[in-house]
Amino acid sequence: MTRGNQRELARQKNAKKHIDMHKGKRNDGLSAAARKQRDAEIMQQKQKKANEKMEPTSK
Repeated sequence: MTRGNQRELARQKNAKKHIDMHKGKRNDGLSAAARKQRDAEIMQQKQKKANEKMEPTSK
């Protein structure tokens, strides 16, 4: 049975190693500047949508 325990410990160690290697990384493939540009465009669209939503109620 010790062999099965060794396998389980190795699996746990490998899973922890895998998580630590990928911690904090992004998978979108964009540079920081491109990500910043994309996020700014998204926020502008959200703001525009919010402003359009508020206009009809204020008139």
